[in-house]
Amino acid sequence: MRNITPLSVTLLALLSVGAHGQEQPTEDEFVNPLDQTVPVAEEGVPAPVEGTRLEEVTEDDMLREFGRFRQLLAERNFDEADVAAKRVVEMTIKVFGPQSRETAKALNNLAIVQHNNRQYAAAVQNFMSAIEILEIVADRLNDELVNPLKGLGAAQLGEGRPDLALDSFGRATHITHVNEGPHNIAQVEILESLAEAKVRLGDISGAREILDRIHVLNVRYFEDDALGLLPSLMHRAEWQHRAGYYNDERVTYRRAIRVIETSVGKNDSRLIQPLLRLGKSFYYYDQNVEGGRMMLPSTGESYLKRAVRIAEATEDLPWLELAMARLALADYYLSTETHNRARKIYLQVWKELSRDEDRVAIRRDLLEQPITIREEALPPFADGGGARPAGGLQNGSVQVDYTVSTRGRVRNIRTEVKPSEFSGMLRAVHREVRRRLFRPAMVDGVPIESDNQIFRHDFLYSQAELDSLKRKKAEAANKDGQRSE
Repeated sequence: MRNITPLSVTLLALLSVGAHGQEQPTEDEFVNPLDQTVPVAEEGVPAPVEGTRLEEVTEDDMLREFGRFRQLLAERNFDEADVAAKRVVEMTIKVFGPQSRETAKALNNLAIVQHNNRQYAAAVQNFMSAIEILEIVADRLNDELVNPLKGLGAAQLGEGRPDLALDSFGRATHITHVNEGPHNIAQVEILESLAEAKVRLGDISGAREILDRIHVLNVRYFEDDALGLLPSLMHRAEWQHRAGYYNDERVTYRRAIRVIETSVGKNDSRLIQPLLRLGKSFYYYDQNVEGGRMMLPSTGESYLKRAVRIAEATEDLPWLELAMARLALADYYLSTETHNRARKIYLQVWKELSRDEDRVAIRRDLLEQPITIREEALPPFADGGGARPAGGLQNGSVQVDYTVSTRGRVRNIRTEVKPSEFSGMLRAVHREVRRRLFRPAMVDGVPIESDNQIFRHDFLYSQAELDSLKRKKAEAANKDGQRSE
C-alpha cells in the first residue's frame, strides 16, 4: 500500500480488532447514539466497490461505499456493515489523508457498528482514534468531539468500565457547555449516560443528583408546553425505578397524570401508560428513604383498573395497547393470589390475540412462554456492591435452572457458580430468582408449568478476590482437619 503514513497504518490496524466471536445484539439492545456525518451517497441500492485497487479509489467510490454502509446499517446487517465500514475507512484515508475530519467520521461510524456488535474493545480504540484526529485538525473543545466522546463512553460502559465512561461523558458535557451554554437541552442525553455510569458504580445519590439536573433542564425548556414535558417525566420515572427510588418514581408518574388530566381531560388515552407504570411500581418497596425505613407499598390495583377502563373506552386504540393493559391487570391479580380473576383475563386476551396471524405472533411472545412480572437488579461485581474492585477484572457467572409453576412462582431451583469459590454471589442470585414472579406460559389460555427454564447472571471479579476466597477456604479446611484429629 503506497503513500500511507505511519498514523494511517495504525488506523488500519485497528480495523481487524474484535472481528470474531461476538454475539449479535437483539432489537432492544440496538444502540446508535451518534450522528453519522460523513457525506451521504445518492439514494438507491449501491453495490460494493469490487476490484478497485486502493491506490485508484476516488471520492465518488468512497461515497458509494458509504451509501452501501448506511443501507446495511439500516437493514441491521451488522456483519456486512462492519466490513463496509472498514472499507470506507481505508478509502477515506486514501482520499482525504489520515489526519482529516472525514477519516475521523469514518472511524466514528466503524466504531458505532462495532459497538452494536458488542465489539467493545475495538469500538473504544476507534472512537479514541477519531477523537485524537479531531483534536489535531480542530481543537479540544470543538463540538464535533461530542459524538465520538458519547460513543467512547457507551463502549466503555459495554466493557464494564463505568469509571472511564464518567470521564468521557463528563468531557462531552463540558464541550456542550462551552459551545451551547450551561442550560442547553442537547446535553440531556449525555447526562442520562452519566447517570447510568453512576448507577453502575453504585453511586445512587450521584445518579439522583444528575436526574434532578436533567429534570430542571427539561422544566426550563418546556416551560410553555406542559404536554411537551411528558416524555421527560416518563423517562425520569424509569430512571428512578432503576435506581430503586420507587417512592420518587410514583411521584413522577402522578405528576405526569396530572399534566395530562389538566391539559386534555381525565379520559384521554395518553393516561394509559403512566397509569399502568404507576400501578406496576407498587410491586416494589423503597429502601432509599431517610433513616433506612422501608416504606411498604399499598396496592396499585386502582391505577391498573383505571388504565383498562380508559383503554376499553377509547375508540381506535391499537389492539396491542388494549391487550397490554389487560395483561397488566391480570398480572396484578396473579401477584395477589387472586387466580380466578387473573385466569379470566388471561383467557380473554388469549382469544383476542388468536384472531389472525399477526396477533398470533404477538401471542407467542406474550402468553406462550414465562414472562417476568417482578424482578430486582443483581450486583455486577462479585462483592455484591456497586464499586468496581481494583485491578484487572475477570468474568464469572451464575447459571440457574428452575421451573415456573402455573401460578407464576419459581420451583425446583438449581444453581451453579463459576468460579465455585463465589458462593456469596450464588446465594444472592438464588434468592433473587426465587423471589421473582412470572406470568406463566399458557396453552389455549390456560396456565401450564414450564420446566427447564435457564437464567444466567454474569459478574466481574478480580484475581485478588478469588485468591482471598481460596485462602479462606483452605484455612477453614485446615481448621476442620485439626478438630477431627
